[in-house]
Amino acid sequence: MHTDFRPELKNVNVPTLIVHGDADNTVPIQTSAKQAAKGIKDNTLEVIKGAPHGLNITHKEELNKILIDFLNK
Repeated sequence: MHTDFRPELKNVNVPTLIVHGDADNTVPIQTSAKQAAKGIKDNTLEVIKGAPHGLNITHKEELNKILIDFLNK
């Protein structure tokens, strides 16, 4: 069974940060982060080069900078 939440993305009405690694083989960027960015009006998409699915561990410094910069906007 498969659930498609893309129609629900239009209901997100707050600034949204989307972070994805371009080396994520578990959840492909095209079918997750890029779809979310298309469906959420006020979004910031940050792609971390070389980052895998567990980027919060492998690329924590870069992720933290992205988070802090987004929150400071």
